[in-house]
Amino acid sequence: MIDTMYPFMAFMNVESSRSYIDDLYSLDSEKCLSSIICIKNSVIGSNRQKESVIAQGIVPRLLQLLENQHMTSSVRFEAAVTIGSLAKGTYDHIELLIDSGTVPLLLNIIEENDSRLVDACLCCLRTLSHHDTRPSLYTEKQLKKLLEFAGPTDSLLRQSCVASILTSACKSPNEQNALCTVGAPRILASLISVEHVAVRLPVLTCLAAMCYNNRVTSEQIANTTYQDLKIPCHLVEFVNRDKPVEIQLEAAKCLTNLYRADAISSKNTIILYKTLPCLVRLCQIEHSESQRAMAADTLAYLTEVDSELQQTAAISNQLVAAIADLLNCQSVAARQAAFRAFASLGANDEDIRKRIIETHKLMERVVDGLGDQEEAVRLATLRCLHSLSRSVQQLRTTFQDHSVWKPLMTLLTGSPPAELLTVASSSLCNLLLEFSPAKEPMIQLGVVQFLAALTTRPEAALRLNGIWALMNLAFQTEQRVKSQILTALGTDQIFRLLADSDVEVLMKTLGLLRNLVSPREHTDNMMVLHGPQVMQAVVLVLEGPHSPQVKEQALCILVNIADGERARDHIMENEDVLKKLRDYMTHPAPVLQTAAIYCIGNLVRKGESGSNERQIKLRDMGVLSILQQLVSTADGGLSDRVNAAMTQFTDL
Repeated sequence: MIDTMYPFMAFMNVESSRSYIDDLYSLDSEKCLSSIICIKNSVIGSNRQKESVIAQGIVPRLLQLLENQHMTSSVRFEAAVTIGSLAKGTYDHIELLIDSGTVPLLLNIIEENDSRLVDACLCCLRTLSHHDTRPSLYTEKQLKKLLEFAGPTDSLLRQSCVASILTSACKSPNEQNALCTVGAPRILASLISVEHVAVRLPVLTCLAAMCYNNRVTSEQIANTTYQDLKIPCHLVEFVNRDKPVEIQLEAAKCLTNLYRADAISSKNTIILYKTLPCLVRLCQIEHSESQRAMAADTLAYLTEVDSELQQTAAISNQLVAAIADLLNCQSVAARQAAFRAFASLGANDEDIRKRIIETHKLMERVVDGLGDQEEAVRLATLRCLHSLSRSVQQLRTTFQDHSVWKPLMTLLTGSPPAELLTVASSSLCNLLLEFSPAKEPMIQLGVVQFLAALTTRPEAALRLNGIWALMNLAFQTEQRVKSQILTALGTDQIFRLLADSDVEVLMKTLGLLRNLVSPREHTDNMMVLHGPQVMQAVVLVLEGPHSPQVKEQALCILVNIADGERARDHIMENEDVLKKLRDYMTHPAPVLQTAAIYCIGNLVRKGESGSNERQIKLRDMGVLSILQQLVSTADGGLSDRVNAAMTQFTDL
C-alpha cells in the first residue's frame, strides 16, 4: 500500500519542489511509486509540465524503473503510463523518448507475462508510433510478437494498439513486405469483423498503409480471404452510407491504394460504382472539414491517372463546387486536398478544365495559393496550375488575364525544394508554348537563363523540364530568342545533354536543335552562326548506340537544314553525312528510311539554286538507284516520301 500520497496540487509547479524527485530515486518502492504517480498526474494535459519534467532529467530514471524486473509491478506499470503521457507532448518530447531507446525497451517488455504492464507498454508504443516519422526497426520476431496480441480472443485495447503500431511499420516497401511475410494480412482480415470503431478504424488504416504503392503486398491483401470473402469484398461493405464516416473514408482509401497498385482494375465495379461515389459524397459540405479534406485527397489519388474516373467524378453531385468550397477553409489539409483534386480531375479533359477554371474566383485562389506560406499548399497549387495549363484556350485567355506567370516566377526565385521546382518547371513548359501570351514577359524576367541553369541540375526530372521548356520556347520564335537560348546554354552544355543518360533529355535536346534550325527563314542564319556545332551534334547522335526513335530526331534536324538555301551546303560538303543518309535509306527501321529520304528530297528539290549539281552528286552516290528500288515498298508513309523525292530528280 502507498503510505504517503502527495496532494496533486502540491506538484503542479514542479520547478519549485525537489522532494518528489528525490523519492523517485529512493530504494523504497512505495516512495518511488508515490513519486511516479505525482509526476504522472502533473504532466497530464500540460506540455509545460512535461517540458519541466524532461528538463530535470527524469526520463532515464523512468526508463530504468520500467526495465528493472526486480521492481514491483505497480512501479513499472506507472512508469510505463507516465512515459506514455510524456509521449503525448510535443515533437521534441517524442524525439527525446525515442532517442533514449524507449521503443526497443517497450518491445522487450511485451515479451513478459504481466498482462497489465504489457497493455501499458502497447499503449505507449501506439502513442509513439503516431508521431515517429523515421523508418521502423522492428525485427521479424518483434512483428510476430505484436501480431500475437491481435488475435480474435484478445482485448479490443490490444487489437487496436497492434493495428496502430503496425501502421507505423509501413513506411517503406521493405517494411510493407516484412508485414506480409509474418502474416499480417490474415490477422488484419480477421479483425475487420470486429464491430468496434476503435479496432476497425486502425485496422483499415493499417491495410491502406500496407498496400500503398506496393503491388506485391497489394496483391497479397487483395487475395487474402476471411469467412470465404476476400478483403476487397469486406471493404466494399464499409463504404456504404450506414457506416461511420471515418470507416467509409479509410475503406475507400484502402480500395484506392489497392487499385493504384494494380491489385484491382479501374473497370472493377468496386472502384467505379462504390469507391468513387463514396469519396464524391464525402466531399460535400455537410461533412466536417477534416473529413472532406481526406475524401478530396483520396479522390485526387484515385482519379489521377484514369481519364474515365476523372470524367465520371467531374459530373457527379456538384463535385467541382464542393471542392472549390474547400479552398475557403483555413486548414492546410483542406486547401492542399482541393488543389490536388482539381489537378487530377483536369489532367486530361478540356471540358473539365474549363469547368474548373470557370468556378467562381478559382484563378484568384490559384494565384493566392502560389504565394501561400505553407509549402504543401504551394506544391498542390502548382500541380493544379500544371494540369490547367494544358488548356490551349485558357493559356490564351484566363491565364493571361490573371498573369499567373508572375507568382510562378516569384516562386522560382531563391532556392525552392526540388519537388516544388520540378512541378513549377513542368508548368513553365506549357506557359512557354508558341501561342502563350505569357512567353514574352517571362523572357524579359530571365526565364531563358533560369531554364538553362536547370539543364545542369543533377536531377534528371529538372534537366528534362529545363530542356523541354527551352524546346517549346524555341518553336517558331524570333531569331533573337533563339540566340538567347544558344548563348545561355552554350555549346559544351548542349553536348553534355546529348550525352545524357536519360533518353528523354536527349530527345528534347534534339527537339530543341530541330526547332532552332526551323522555319526555313531562320535556317540559313542559324547555320551561319552555329553550323559546325549543329552538324557535330547530329553526327554524334547518328554514330551513337541509340534507338531508331532517337536517331530519327537527329535526321529530322538534317531535314530542316536541307531545307535552307545555304544551310544545305553543310550537308553537301560533308561526305560522311551524305554516306550516312544513303545508308539510312536502306535501314531496317522504316522511320529512319523515311527521315533520310525526306532529307534527300529537300536536298535535290528542283528549281532551286545548285539543285542540278546536288542531284548529280547524289545520283553518282547511288541515291537515285536506291529510290528506284524502294518504289514498290509496302509501307505507305515511306512510299509517299520515295515518290516525292523521285519527282524532284530532273531527267539528267
